[in-house]
Amino acid sequence: MKNKIMIRLSLYFFVSFIVFSFIIGIVFSVLFSRHNIKAHRAELERQAVSIASVLSEAITTNSNLAMGRGMGMRRNMAAMEFNTYMRLIEEIVVCSVWVIDRDLEQIVFTDRHQHMHMQIPLPLNPGELPSYAEQVIIDAFEGRSSTGESFSEFLGSPSITAAAPIVFQNCEIIGAVLLHSYVSNVEIINTEGITILMYSISGAVLMSVFVAAMLSSRFTNPLNKMKKAALRISGGDYSAQTGISQSDEIGELAATLDDMAGRLAHASGESAKLEKLRHDFVANISHELRTPITVIKGSLEALCDGVVTDTEKTALYHNQMLVETVHLERLVSDLLDLARLQNPDFAIEMQPVNLKDIMDDIVRSMSGLAERKEINLNYTHEQGDFMCMGDYGRLRQMFIIVLDNAIKFSASGQAVDITLAKKVSDSIITVHDKGCGISADDLPYIFERFYKQRSELNKSGSGLGLAIAKQIADRHEVFFDVISKQDAGTACTFTFKN
Repeated sequence: MKNKIMIRLSLYFFVSFIVFSFIIGIVFSVLFSRHNIKAHRAELERQAVSIASVLSEAITTNSNLAMGRGMGMRRNMAAMEFNTYMRLIEEIVVCSVWVIDRDLEQIVFTDRHQHMHMQIPLPLNPGELPSYAEQVIIDAFEGRSSTGESFSEFLGSPSITAAAPIVFQNCEIIGAVLLHSYVSNVEIINTEGITILMYSISGAVLMSVFVAAMLSSRFTNPLNKMKKAALRISGGDYSAQTGISQSDEIGELAATLDDMAGRLAHASGESAKLEKLRHDFVANISHELRTPITVIKGSLEALCDGVVTDTEKTALYHNQMLVETVHLERLVSDLLDLARLQNPDFAIEMQPVNLKDIMDDIVRSMSGLAERKEINLNYTHEQGDFMCMGDYGRLRQMFIIVLDNAIKFSASGQAVDITLAKKVSDSIITVHDKGCGISADDLPYIFERFYKQRSELNKSGSGLGLAIAKQIADRHEVFFDVISKQDAGTACTFTFKN
């Protein structure tokens, strides 16, 4: 998977870069060429104006160089001095220079490319000039500098011409300076610029291969880690983590995968715990059912076989079977209650009830059991009603379970304190005994099914009482807390949120 994605991403990146470079190259070539032509024309015009200015000053200073309409040039001494100026100009500029008077007599022209420097006094045939040159000459004689571009048979190739007027001291325009530059000069610059661009793009393409591989690797490495983690998870190793920490979509996916692994690990632990509980439940229920059934079966066999014929012993056996039957009935009833309460679809009849009425009822009901064991029930409550929403019968069952345990595990002569009070808007009921208490090792498991203290005081217990009480409390959204210390007693607290 890693190589396929890496190659594909690299190819996408490379092709995208090539297309982008091609478009950039075309756009650059067009814009660069236009810019060079425009800049060259502007520079040519600036040079023409500068040369015309120099010649104007020279002509003004030396009257031998003066040109006037119909007067021509003073050919001897003047020509020599003019040629000197033209040679100096030739050293400065890199193009052909023409100087023309108003009668279109070509006075001087230079051409660095053809290594020519001539002075021609004959009239210049207008047809020899490029079509655009005629217009720039007209502009120059009207006092304006300008440029033009076209093919010239005289020059032999496409060229750019710039013209500027030569002005005498009386502001009379006595001639024009024409600068001719071949378009091929600009094209050479364009070619060099494009060549540099191509070399740059080629180098960038080579670098893009490395960059694409690096970026693809940074993209595929997290995917490969997630693949390995997913394979471990699918193999049942829910401790697998991707180890990826990124603030992007890949990071979010990795975090989700890690969270899923954590949830699966938790679910696996819960499943193992439930399986253990199921196994323990089957073992416990088998033990709890086998004991009374064995006793009942043994008693019936003794009676049926005539082993027991004495009237007193027969009554004893009958009484033993009755006790075991009652225990068996209670066990089955507790199992049914627990199964119902754990079923979310089992409805509890919620209606307004007064906790004070429930506690009064319970204390009256449990007084006889407490008196037979010589246990004092100290019941105190604050004034007023303690209203809440609940199922009267189930709440009564919950409190009876707790109070029955308090009496069972208290020694004769001890007391069990029952209090009903308000704290802000909450109703709090506490059942506190001074009995044997619960060890620290047993305390975390008191709400599990069939978990009970293996003591003489609890030999008749099923281990389902507190599990049922906890289920009733949870269904009523009541906070049920147990604080106990071995040999110091137990306090069970119920907090009703109003």
